[in-house]
Amino acid sequence: MFNERGYDGTSMEDLSQALGISKSAIYHHVVGKEELLRLATDRALDGLFAVLDEVTSMDVPAFDRLQELVRRSVLLLVEELPFVTLLLRVRGNTEVEREALARRRLFDSRVMALVAQARDEGRLRADVDPAVAARLLFGMINSVVEWYRPRPGIAAQNLAETIHAVALTGLAQPEAAVALTSESGARRPRPDAGYLSVPRESATRRPVSRILRSPLPERSVQRPT
Repeated sequence: MFNERGYDGTSMEDLSQALGISKSAIYHHVVGKEELLRLATDRALDGLFAVLDEVTSMDVPAFDRLQELVRRSVLLLVEELPFVTLLLRVRGNTEVEREALARRRLFDSRVMALVAQARDEGRLRADVDPAVAARLLFGMINSVVEWYRPRPGIAAQNLAETIHAVALTGLAQPEAAVALTSESGARRPRPDAGYLSVPRESATRRPVSRILRSPLPERSVQRPT
């Protein structure tokens, strides 16, 4: 109900009616709706940190750990969809929300560190800032809460593999990207992926910068007589 009406727009009376129990029955278990919010956000955050702890303790290169983090984070999001959705919608209006946001920032900083390790190992592009990459990476993962609804045809594992392939192929060094797409079954990048497309009959391809510097071809304009 917090996701439907917002935390501020949901009263204990709303919760009691939705649950079909009295407010006193709810207060028997929690002191108020703020504690319910804490329980919900902690459930999402505890799951994310558990995944991160498991992945970062693996004795494999940082890039492999990052790949596994992406997969497992998507699976967790799908499994705990209502709780992660609520976590992503808190804005810091209460103490509980501010604590949740602080934990999210800690999670983000650890992901950034992992991205930096993968870059330093030479598996990620050197021109990508780890902070930006980490935010974009989890921005893609977190966007799932806005559209994903469990239904036949979109299995959680398939969704995890798709996001993993789409997100990391663009970040990886060319040789790592080829290996990544081969493992996931996704389409391999073309050897000329860094170039603009040109007509199929043309035998040459020019870099973007050269095309942008080239003068536009003159057009012959017929003027009315």
